[in-house]
Amino acid sequence: MKTRVCRLHAEGDLRIEEIEVAEPGPGEVLVAMGAGGICGSDLHYYQDGGFGPIRVKEPIILGHEVAGTVRAVGSGVSSPAVGDRIAINPSRPCGECRYCRQSLQQHCLNMRFLGSAMRFPHEQGGFRDLMVVPAMQCERIENNDITLGEAACAEPLAVCLHARARARQAAGDLSGKRVLVTGAGPIGALMVAVLRNAGAAHILVTDLQDQALAVAARMGAHETINVRTDAERLEPHAADKGTFDLAFECSAAAPAIRSAAAVLKPQGTLVAVGVSGEIPVPLNVIVGKELCFLGTHRFVDEYAEAVRLIDRREIDVRPVISEQVDLENARSAFELAGDRTQAVKVQLTFNAS
Repeated sequence: MKTRVCRLHAEGDLRIEEIEVAEPGPGEVLVAMGAGGICGSDLHYYQDGGFGPIRVKEPIILGHEVAGTVRAVGSGVSSPAVGDRIAINPSRPCGECRYCRQSLQQHCLNMRFLGSAMRFPHEQGGFRDLMVVPAMQCERIENNDITLGEAACAEPLAVCLHARARARQAAGDLSGKRVLVTGAGPIGALMVAVLRNAGAAHILVTDLQDQALAVAARMGAHETINVRTDAERLEPHAADKGTFDLAFECSAAAPAIRSAAAVLKPQGTLVAVGVSGEIPVPLNVIVGKELCFLGTHRFVDEYAEAVRLIDRREIDVRPVISEQVDLENARSAFELAGDRTQAVKVQLTFNAS
């Protein structure tokens, strides 16, 4: 049995190819993919051949934001069943290293993550019509009104839920807080929904693109500012050493980090969600205002929580999805995903589902 795959051979060299797919073994299921979101890391692989020290060293099937329908199950699998619609958790920690034993599976020393070039040989991803995955990585979608495109948003939503959990460790309950979100890409937009779900009193979102800010508003932002055309509107928020309790930095841009630090109150919390190469940080402001500067990385139990929130539409992810493109046209989908004036989240769709 053959399946189409979206495989990157080198920077800019994206090909649709066919490979053999096996029957599911013990503890595995065969999934007919329905939708897969193009993530920022996928774009970095396509546009730049990697990001930071992580480089593509061999052909890699991209994709880790995926959902589909179970086509067949291997021995010993009682759930999910054939016909179940599922979201696939791309994270597979070993469960045995010292970090896994400390319930810090996101820092697993032997992590396997779909579509990642961090390991060599690379971990192949989910942009394909058919894929065999461990049943334990599948989360069932119960609500028939939820599309597989919505379900595929569980991974970025889980990232945001983990960021919220990290913020709570430093700042406590987020209910009633004034919060800044810098960067209105998919993570920034979903972060807004997570903050609304947590009861934040006022959410301000900044970005360089009106299209992205419009999506952030639909996700629940109380206020948006285009800092490319209207930066002076942010200045009053820096008065008297700042007016925000927390900031979630989702752009990985040095100017955004500076502006976030400027508008935070003394002893406020800045959560760095976006990733990039090495960038400068305003250390004097962080020290002088006694800011708590936190990093956040992936997720653990938050993936299952994300699926449930989507399944019950407690968080409606539909405004984030800009376009869905068939796998055959993956190159144009990647080009569209890289154009922030046109799209927030672009997803691939598949034939087998």
